[in-house]
Amino acid sequence: MTSSDHLLDLIQATPEIDLLLRSSFGFDIHRKHYGDGFRLASGALLEVIAGESAGGAYFLCAEQNGRRPVVFASSEGEGGLLADDLADALEIIIGLEWRDCLSSSGGGDVEVMQISARHLEQSRDKHNPDIDNEAAQVAAALSLRVVPVTDLVIRLHAAASKTEPDYVVTDDGQGFDPPFGEHVEPRHGGWR
Repeated sequence: MTSSDHLLDLIQATPEIDLLLRSSFGFDIHRKHYGDGFRLASGALLEVIAGESAGGAYFLCAEQNGRRPVVFASSEGEGGLLADDLADALEIIIGLEWRDCLSSSGGGDVEVMQISARHLEQSRDKHNPDIDNEAAQVAAALSLRVVPVTDLVIRLHAAASKTEPDYVVTDDGQGFDPPFGEHVEPRHGGWR
């Protein structure tokens, strides 16, 4: 059993953690219907492991050096490498508004991502004052680390930067757009 299988089994067997991941962090192991037939540009198959409410999906890639990289594909046609394994991906998912951080990355500028992450963290805390406690609860139950946001941004940037050429997601031969967005702040209202 791989560490990814162990984590997925643990989520399945722990209803309160499953619920927190689904409701607070957009990682729903019961939404596996999206992404059938998705592949990497190399033709390698992807195993859908979870979805999120906006129609995106998380996938495991084939094992490499004892780890199974995780890619994400959004319903808007963006996708790429999220982390080198599921534990790292879950640490990013529970610790960072990672999709918005990528969208507001100025085309992949890590400094812009750090600024975006700080603003997104403030917004997240305002909208869900219990989010840090929920993240800590998930981390404890799954033996994950609670990683500082600045470190998560560095990890996310490093992973997303490796999307091309090996982790480009395709659907019916069409490649998904790279994960980095061109915005330097959210499109709707900016940082407030």
